[in-house]
Amino acid sequence: MIKKERATKETKISISLDDEKSPNDSSISTGVGFFDHMLTLFSFHSGLYLNVEADGDLEVDDHHTVEDVGIILGQMIRELYVEKSSYQRYGTTYIPMDESLARVVLDLSGRPHLSFQAHFSKEKVGTFDTELVMEFFNAVSMNSRMTLHIDLLKGGNTHHEIEAIFKGFARSLKAALAPSDAGVPSSKGVIE
Repeated sequence: MIKKERATKETKISISLDDEKSPNDSSISTGVGFFDHMLTLFSFHSGLYLNVEADGDLEVDDHHTVEDVGIILGQMIRELYVEKSSYQRYGTTYIPMDESLARVVLDLSGRPHLSFQAHFSKEKVGTFDTELVMEFFNAVSMNSRMTLHIDLLKGGNTHHEIEAIFKGFARSLKAALAPSDAGVPSSKGVIE
């Protein structure tokens, strides 16, 4: 199990991540209801146990909480794949959610990059600002040092659009972390 904490003047966050414990036991409480829902879906579809406790300056808005959770989660994903002696490295997933369709492609390469091509149907889902989805994935990709391409190919319902992206990310990460018999997944013999 990997545990990390982050405390700033804006947020206080504690996260535990485990690839051996059941995601059904996950507990997520950020104070941002829609974001909790997305993280719960991420945990279930990635197969990763996730315990998140966040106390942020939600009276300002949700930005700091969402971004800081992404920073910590990214650091933990990096630690998870660096600790492995071998893994698939790449993950590609298409996820339909009714009328919406998302494609998520990632590479646990040690080279951080985010390409985010998603134009949401609405600016908010309830009180959640949809622009925070990109902020979250930018924080995850930079801090995990992964290359991450997210494309919303079809949309209609904003909740469905975002849900398809989170599920696609989870499934792609699960595929990339899967064991491999080939050793370190790089012809260089190392991923830094």
